[in-house]
Amino acid sequence: MFLVRPLFLSVLFFITVFTSNTYAALPAGVDGHLIPSLAPMIEKTRPAVVNIATRGSVDIQNHPLLNDPLFKRFFKGFENMPQRKEVKSLGSGVIIDADAGYIVTNFHVIDGADEISITLHDGQQLEAKIIGSDPEADIAILKVDKDGLVSIPFADSGKLRVGDFAVAIGNPFGLGQTVTSGIISALGRTGLGIEGYEDFIQTDASINPGNSGGALVNLRGELIGINTAILASGGTGNVGIGFAIPINMVRELTNQLIEYGEVRRGMLGVIMQNLTPELAGAFGLDLHQGVVISQVVEDSAASKAGLKAGDVVDNINGVPVKSASAMRNMVGLMRVGAKMDITVIRDGDKKKLTAYIGDEAEQALNGEKLNSRLAGAMFEGLEEGDNKFIVVSEVVRGSLAWNARLRKGDLILSVNREPVNTLSDLKKMIKPGDKQILFNVQRGQTALFILIQ
Repeated sequence: MFLVRPLFLSVLFFITVFTSNTYAALPAGVDGHLIPSLAPMIEKTRPAVVNIATRGSVDIQNHPLLNDPLFKRFFKGFENMPQRKEVKSLGSGVIIDADAGYIVTNFHVIDGADEISITLHDGQQLEAKIIGSDPEADIAILKVDKDGLVSIPFADSGKLRVGDFAVAIGNPFGLGQTVTSGIISALGRTGLGIEGYEDFIQTDASINPGNSGGALVNLRGELIGINTAILASGGTGNVGIGFAIPINMVRELTNQLIEYGEVRRGMLGVIMQNLTPELAGAFGLDLHQGVVISQVVEDSAASKAGLKAGDVVDNINGVPVKSASAMRNMVGLMRVGAKMDITVIRDGDKKKLTAYIGDEAEQALNGEKLNSRLAGAMFEGLEEGDNKFIVVSEVVRGSLAWNARLRKGDLILSVNREPVNTLSDLKKMIKPGDKQILFNVQRGQTALFILIQ
C-alpha cells in the first residue's frame, strides 16, 4: 500500500497537468510545491448529488397456519396483528436537469415509498414526486420544484476504458455526502442476477449501502454512471467491487420515463442462449462466443423478419453480438418500431435480415393484467414446428409472482389442471377474480405444481 500510493500520485499529476478540459487542479502547497487535487472538480460536481430519504409501508404476509382451521385455535390473539409495517430507506440521487428539477436514482431506493425527501448539498430539504420508474433496469426519475439547482453533464460511457479514473459521490450508511475514488475495473458486466437488464461498469471506487443512485463521474466531472450495487461478503461493506449503470443506458431510459412515465420496451420475440464452444463445433463454426437462437415466438418481429431456430447472430446494426445478455440489452433499449438489421449465420452462410421491433404488449401477456397475484411475470407464446408452448419470459425479483416461486424459463403445462398451449388459452383459464391459480410447470428436466393464492 505504501509503495502504490506515490505511483498513483505521479500518474494523477501527469493526468491533471497534461490533460486538457479537466477540472482537476494543482494548487500551490507547502513551500510552493504543487499538490495534485480533485477538489476543484468535486466542488463543481457535489451540488448535483443529493441524499434521498423515503418513508413507506409494506404488506405483512400472514403465516399460512393462521388461516388453517386445524391450527387456527393455537394462534388466538394473533388474528388482529397489524397487516402493514412502516419502512424507511436512505439512498442517493443525481440532478440531471436543473431547470426541470429532474433527479435520477435507483428504483430500489424509492420502491414502496409514500414520502420522498431530498436533501441538497447545502442542507435544504425538498419533497419529491416520482415521474416514472423502471424496475427491470433499476432506474427511477424524481422531480422537485426548486430554482437554482445544479446538474451534472453527461459523458459518453461508450468511450470508457478499463483503467480510466472514476469518482463515486453518494450518501453511504446515511453519513452524508461522501466522495471516493478509484478506476474503471471492467466494462459490460452481465449475468450477475442483480437486474433484468445488466451492462454494468465495474469500479473499485468505494461504494457502500446508501450510495445507490449516486454519481460515478470522470475527472472532468461528467456523469459516466449511476452507482447501483456492490459485491461484498455478507452484503454489508465494500471490498472493491462495485457496479454502476452506464450513463448511455440511463439516458435512453430516462428520456422514456420523462416522456411516458414508463419504459416502452420493444421486443424481438426470440429465446436465445450463449454460443458455447461445444455448440459452435456442432454448428461447424470456428467461433468462441456469440448468440444462437433457440426458439422464435409466433407472430413476433423475429418470425416476420425470417429468423429461425438455429440461427447464430453475428451482429446487430453492425455491432458484434458477444452474448445473449448483450443482445437482450440491445433489443430492450430499442423503441417500438425501430429498424434492426441482423446478420445471422445459417448453414455456414451469412444472411442479412431486417426486423422492426414489435410492441411487447402485442407479443406477451403481463401477468398482472391476467390476475393481480401474477404481478411481475410476463408470459410469451413459443412455436417449434407444430408444437406450441407458453413460457414465463420474465419475473421481476421480489414481485408477487417471484414470491410465489414462478421463475424465468418455466414452461406452463397446465392451469388448474387444464392443458394450455397458447396465450389465448391462458387468457381463458385465468380470470382477474380468481382467488387461487394452480400451475403445472416444467423447469429444466423436472416438473412441479405451483399454487398461487
